[in-house]
Order: sequence, then C-alpha cells, then structure tokens
Amino acid sequence: MAYSALVMDHFQRPRNAGVMEDANGVGDEENPACGDVARLFLRIEGEIILRASFQARGCPASIAACSVTTEMVRGKTLAEAEALKREDVANALGGLPRGKVHCSVLAADALRNAIQDHRRRAA
Repeated sequence: MAYSALVMDHFQRPRNAGVMEDANGVGDEENPACGDVARLFLRIEGEIILRASFQARGCPASIAACSVTTEMVRGKTLAEAEALKREDVANALGGLPRGKVHCSVLAADALRNAIQDHRRRAA
C-alpha cells in the first residue's frame, strides 16, 4: 500500500498536533473496525474557525487526514467547514489507497462533532 508524498509529509511532520487548552469545540471519533481514534479541537469566534488542532492514534493515513483537516478549516466559517467531505480531505492529501479512505471519514466526522459540541456550548 503506497501513500502519497503528502500523506507521508503530514504523518512525519503533523501540523497542529496537540491539545488546545482554550478550545470551545471538541469532537471525538473512532473507527471500531480498525481502532483508529481522533479528537479535533477548535477555537471559534463568531462563525469563524480561528484555530484547529488534533490528537490521533492510528495509521499514517489517519494522522495525515487529521493534520490536513486542521489546515483546511482554519479561517473557514462553520458552514464551510461542515460542508467539507471526506473526498476533500483525501484529495488534499493527494489521494488515499482504497483501503484507507475511512481515515478521511474519521477526520471529517471528528470535525463535525467538534462543531456540534461548539454549538451545544454556545446555546
């Protein structure tokens, strides 16, 4: 199974990895089939995502998907971030092997869960 150079770059040098202490939206997601786990942290003001970070445990594709997702959503509105599809995450990584597409789902679902958490807190 060959990963793209972008997947390997995000895996070996993940962007925005770590806990965000001032997050006001946190989303967890797990893939029970493979055991990969992701937690996405968002700092949102108004309707704009100012910062995003993550913690993840899993294969290189899962780590890379979470890393690239944090870069993709920074500066986006909540509506723009919610519209992000797993294909967008996979494409931003130069594609994923067929057996690893679920990793982009993990990141996209964790993002949606973080946005939902933010909305619950703000209500």
